[in-house]
Amino acid sequence: MIELEGVPELIDPVMVAAFEGWNDAGDAASTAVAHLDREWKGEVFAALDAEDYYDFQVNRPTVFLDNGVRKITWPTTRLSVVRVGGDKPRDLVLVRGIEPSMRWRSFCNELLAFAHELGVEMVVILGALLGDTPHTRPVPVSGVTSDPDLARTMDLEETRYEGPTGIVGILQEACTHAGVPAVSLWAAVPHYVSQPPNPKATLALLNRLEDLIGLRIPLGELPEDARAWQLGVDQLAAEDSEVAEYVQTLEEARDTAELPEASGEAIAREFERYLRRREPGTGPGSGPGVATDGGEFLRDSGSGRTRPPKPEQPGPESVPGAESVPGADAGAEPDEGSAEGSGEGPEESGEPEGSDGEPGK
Repeated sequence: MIELEGVPELIDPVMVAAFEGWNDAGDAASTAVAHLDREWKGEVFAALDAEDYYDFQVNRPTVFLDNGVRKITWPTTRLSVVRVGGDKPRDLVLVRGIEPSMRWRSFCNELLAFAHELGVEMVVILGALLGDTPHTRPVPVSGVTSDPDLARTMDLEETRYEGPTGIVGILQEACTHAGVPAVSLWAAVPHYVSQPPNPKATLALLNRLEDLIGLRIPLGELPEDARAWQLGVDQLAAEDSEVAEYVQTLEEARDTAELPEASGEAIAREFERYLRRREPGTGPGSGPGVATDGGEFLRDSGSGRTRPPKPEQPGPESVPGAESVPGADAGAEPDEGSAEGSGEGPEESGEPEGSDGEPGK
């Protein structure tokens, strides 16, 4: 265990974690944590020993030159702290790394030891999966927890998923056994544009995280990047009539499924979220680093179309599939008719994989 020297006493700390690989379609989740680290100038205070958790033939170290001197960067997981000011300040402990190759229980226990030492009150784990969702619609984000009290107070789903899982599911279960409240947030990425980056999915995760932890997150250029991404996919899709027809089918299915949600209460809730982001100096966490643009409220161009072959693989852990993937039970993760992960070649492997196409990254 690394001693936490030099880390100040934290204010109502929340741990936010994301891992590259199986749980990170389009690199949406890891990019979200990287955005928080960059915007709030996180300071790294610890790194897990790569020798304990990674297979270096799967996740290879890299060599680089530093003033003519060759150095090596090892694949690992790093922890940093960001201090967020405002009317109701709250600190974040950011965990960003690669899904470990081995010793998952020891890996989670080490992270939870850091959380206990720092007084972390809640753990939020970000993930992204591939699903049957059109790129022209808002990105579905599912919030899931194994804690019934947390599910009730925060209007989240209790996980009912059964099947293969990744480090996100293992860490959430470890939190449950340790008595630490934990939530998983999953963004659904269109399976026909799975290659990273996906700024629209990253933006959706940050918007949902903002609501969950009560902080105004500075979005920077993400809203504009998301619009540019969608326009780019629109242009590519317009060149293929078969793709255009397929995306139109997804749009119709999505709109039909969401019709019951178009209630006055749901619309009012979304409008309140929009106002919180647009009005500076109001709401929790206002002050330094306030976001002034509601990135999730993107205007659809209406011409979106695209798609390579649909992957066939099991869903991720802890995702209420009824919102993200048609045909799944409410409160459960997508079944084997959905897909998750990032990179190419899920059809061959039968399960999600990392951005480099290697399972388990």
